[in-house]
Amino acid sequence: MTRGRLTLVLAVAALSATLIATAVALAGKAGSSKPPGQGKKGFEVWTIDQQDSRPGYGGVLHIFDGPQLTRRNPSAARPESIDLGGEASDLCLARTGTRPRRPHMVVFNGAENDANATDAAIAWVATGHVLFMDTATRAMLDCIDVGAQAHAAWPTPDQGHLIVANQNGKQLARIRTDYASNSFQLEPQATLGLAVGTTPNGVPKESPDIRPDNAPICPRTTEDGRVTFVTLRGGGMFVVDHNQTPMAIVAEYDKNQVDDNGCGEFEASGKMYVNSGAGAPGDPYSHDVYAFDLSGFDATPNPPNTPPARLVYTRDSEGVVDAHAVSNSSKRDKYLWWGDRAQNDVTVLDTRKDRVLGTFELAGPVSSDPAPDLFDLSPDAKFMFASLRGPQPQSGGHDAIGNTPGVGVIDIGQGGKTGKLKAVAPVPPSTLGTPPDPHAIRVRIR
Repeated sequence: MTRGRLTLVLAVAALSATLIATAVALAGKAGSSKPPGQGKKGFEVWTIDQQDSRPGYGGVLHIFDGPQLTRRNPSAARPESIDLGGEASDLCLARTGTRPRRPHMVVFNGAENDANATDAAIAWVATGHVLFMDTATRAMLDCIDVGAQAHAAWPTPDQGHLIVANQNGKQLARIRTDYASNSFQLEPQATLGLAVGTTPNGVPKESPDIRPDNAPICPRTTEDGRVTFVTLRGGGMFVVDHNQTPMAIVAEYDKNQVDDNGCGEFEASGKMYVNSGAGAPGDPYSHDVYAFDLSGFDATPNPPNTPPARLVYTRDSEGVVDAHAVSNSSKRDKYLWWGDRAQNDVTVLDTRKDRVLGTFELAGPVSSDPAPDLFDLSPDAKFMFASLRGPQPQSGGHDAIGNTPGVGVIDIGQGGKTGKLKAVAPVPPSTLGTPPDPHAIRVRIR
């Protein structure tokens, strides 16, 4: 065969292969009912822009393909974006009579076991709505209104309930959940009022010198499903038996034991770690981390401040500080990262020894003001993902202002002892043209 004929044959073969591959790809797209990325193995990173996507309501859920964020150029990753002012808002309006506003937190039904994340629950902080959706199909399943504000929620390990902090309602709500049948029902008889009345010890639940503002911030259920920790806006804390009806206080702490506005909670090494943050009237800055021995809690009420809240470390003397985010930075929960939105840094804690290993900066060449809000770990524990706030934060006040809104990709070093902000995957501006304000972030294993 001559060189010219061989070249022609090879060219025709290459063209045929290209046409076949294109036809297969087009056929696959046309015949697939799966959302973008669902046919791939790996994981996803969910984050929510709190800015209105419609005049007066809405928000946008952005879902990034995880492997795209961990490759050479994460800043080029483009998310699948779902306007929560559309189908989700219409569903809430139909089910509750009102539209939800400001989607603030997202949690999966598998809690920390993200491989079981078949459903997501989104809490809306400017209203009391909790939206349930199917994580694979992105279908909106149900919407429940718990009252004044649904600041955050946490699923019980048996996946039978979702515990919701009704912030300005100063109540803890419970929703019965059956994810297999997509059945969700608010249980009003289980609601626990946190402001009116007394604790089992006869102490006022809320009073200026004990617990001045009992708006619940973040609930966190223990991995064995026995109790739920509930941080309070004005300081102090409750530990609640969520299995009783109505739910019942089994431990109480005053403002001198646990400072205000905590939201970072994480269970590790037989302890529940809880932080305090900025924003309370008269106490604008705070960064403390406490540890509670989990063996000291059961369904029998404890005396006040028992077992004791042990202060692991404090940064309050540094001035402008605001602790918020927390995540494990290794698969065995040996190290915890505590983010500070105001200082743009991370404090690393050894949970075996309750010793601070050090602090590292996130501000630098990638972002001069990242304002890290929440964290979640990649399945291989090589990367941390952070929601980075925007220049117009819709919650959190001036401490939450950042200039690179998006998903921060942090390289983890030394087995979880340190990290470096590698890149920022930006989220698109709101459909109304306002700068985005990412807040919620969660990793979902596909």
